[in-house]
Amino acid sequence: MKIVLADSNELMRIGLRAILNSKDGVEIVAETKSSKDLLSICNNFQFDEIVIDYTSSGFSIDVVPKILQRKPEINIIAFTFEQSATTLVNALKSGIKSYVKKDCGVAEILEGITETGRGNHFFCGEVMQVIKKSNIDVDDLSSEPLAHEEIQLSDREKEIIQLIAEGLTNTQIAEQLFLSSHTVNTHRKNIMAKLGVKNTAGIVMYAVKTNIVSPNKFLFASGN
Repeated sequence: MKIVLADSNELMRIGLRAILNSKDGVEIVAETKSSKDLLSICNNFQFDEIVIDYTSSGFSIDVVPKILQRKPEINIIAFTFEQSATTLVNALKSGIKSYVKKDCGVAEILEGITETGRGNHFFCGEVMQVIKKSNIDVDDLSSEPLAHEEIQLSDREKEIIQLIAEGLTNTQIAEQLFLSSHTVNTHRKNIMAKLGVKNTAGIVMYAVKTNIVSPNKFLFASGN
């Protein structure tokens, strides 16, 4: 398995390099500190997998679809501290196959890289908790983008969508907006009906796609 390490943090690359060099059948063919250099590597090297912290300085999630346009066969695993539902949904929609937090154990990191190299999805324990808590359907994230052009939302509904995407509960939203929990719950039901979604993950996906909430707000937030 030929791997590219993409992370602007040199210590992280050194640590990953040490971990991967101890595993048979793995070869690190290149390392990079920026999206620009990563795209250049895609043009000049043959490899199977990218281990990337797209939240680190010099990178952005936008590089992932660009890579897959050039090399659709490449498997990409996110290796980062960030684990919010919004960031996770945005990453998977962009083409990230697997997601592992940097503070996971060595065995879990190796398993994630190995499974991703085989073309499988892999999520570390903490990320899996986010997926289950937010009812994120990983397989459904490869479907067509939500058709949001005809959806009419009030300013209040957009405000509530933003707060939902930020992870606030109905009670917390009610307190922040000086509304009753019943009113917030009614708004939530109306929003889901308008968007044609069945859970919080669907609302989060819509918020990211329509820029009601910016992915960058979450990309550089501290891990939960």
